[in-house]
Amino acid sequence: MTAPSRAVDESAAADVDVVVIGAGLSGLTAAHRLRQFGARVAVFEAASRVGGRVASARVGGVHVDLGGTFVGPGQDRIVALADEVGVSRFPTYTAGQNVIRWRGQHRRYRGTVPPVGASLLDVGRVQLTLDRLARSVPCGDPAAAPQAAQWDTESLGSWLRRSHASAAARDLIAIAGRTTWGCEPDEISFLHALHYIHQAGGLPAMLDTAGGAQEEHFVEGSHEIAVRLAAGLGDALRLDSPVRRVEADGGEVRVSTDRETVRARAVIVAVPPSLRTRIEFSPALPPVQTQMSQRWPAGVLSKAYAVYDRPFWRDHDLSGQGVSDTGPAFITFDAGPAGPDAPGVLLGFIGGVYAREWDDLPLAERRGRALSSFADLFGPKALDATGYIDQRWGAEPWVAGGPTAAPGPGAVVPYASALAAPVGRVLWAGTETASRWTGFMDGAVRAGERAALQARALLSDPSTDDEQTGALR
Repeated sequence: MTAPSRAVDESAAADVDVVVIGAGLSGLTAAHRLRQFGARVAVFEAASRVGGRVASARVGGVHVDLGGTFVGPGQDRIVALADEVGVSRFPTYTAGQNVIRWRGQHRRYRGTVPPVGASLLDVGRVQLTLDRLARSVPCGDPAAAPQAAQWDTESLGSWLRRSHASAAARDLIAIAGRTTWGCEPDEISFLHALHYIHQAGGLPAMLDTAGGAQEEHFVEGSHEIAVRLAAGLGDALRLDSPVRRVEADGGEVRVSTDRETVRARAVIVAVPPSLRTRIEFSPALPPVQTQMSQRWPAGVLSKAYAVYDRPFWRDHDLSGQGVSDTGPAFITFDAGPAGPDAPGVLLGFIGGVYAREWDDLPLAERRGRALSSFADLFGPKALDATGYIDQRWGAEPWVAGGPTAAPGPGAVVPYASALAAPVGRVLWAGTETASRWTGFMDGAVRAGERAALQARALLSDPSTDDEQTGALR
């Protein structure tokens, strides 16, 4: 994105032009773009690190992504940003066969859809129907869908039952839903599920590895993108600084933490929807904003990594991708680098009902259960991990779950429009506010860039006041 000429007046009374609340990928992107536009920014992050829902660690000498991990075709904004800051990509390992543990049997297969016996045709029918219905839901405006009111009154689970989906089809969709939203099919609005599918380009684009959203990883890790963006902000970034209050007064916004108050001409709030209510706004936000925050909770998803001296499954023509109906790790990937001397890394997702129980277990028990899941899919060698780590996003106080918001039935038509609609000088970012790839890292970047453009528009018109922009009320 080319930086235009400076559009703000350095002599303005405000301390900065824009305050950004939240230093996840979305907030950091917004701040980065605003700096390129010539704006003065301050970024407040409640946690002691940057990244939000992207994080990293080293285990067994290997880098692992604890949060957002994969990118694929069509996710051009996160890829462009990674290229800009010098973070490269490598393909997810897909050579060989996938495995499934299903109804007590262990099988190998190729492709995205695992073999589930006579129900395979019904699985295909359900997927085609979901894709067809999803295309009727406008990206960024799910309430405008022709059957929005009806679809929002039911859950994905109730629709599956009403459509006479087989038990196998329902169970496979449940596995996909736990990874996608961190919840069970009965807990997610059917309208939201359809909108999510459409804005990701369809179920194949959303679920596939090669050619889909899991096609590549970042060599240095997705968290490194956030780290490099943060480094460019210098002392404009404040960690361990939860924002307590945002006060709009005329053409000025005052943003207060426990330690300081900063005046600005606009504020971008880049936190998950469910965390917006932790900030006091004066005047108060419109009721629809508060209600949306309450009705759009985060899902519950955890990730488990096991590191091995070598990827032993590749010796047996296995890709490392697996599906299990017993859990707790219900989907797995080979998350290690290519090469004959590379260490082996298995990634397992634990979500929905599994994650709620998982988060309360001690580490030793979580490790034992995760490795047992891997052994069920790839054999007893999976028990001999040289390193193990997991990430429980539901236990993160300034994230409160993941991978994204999971609105239930009845929460989309009344409230989806409040996700991204500016309220006076208060603008919104975060992956949930994107109209494409919402819930993904690409959606976070898109939302940050959109919010930066909205802020620049406010800054470039000195005559703009709260009455013109729709003051907090």
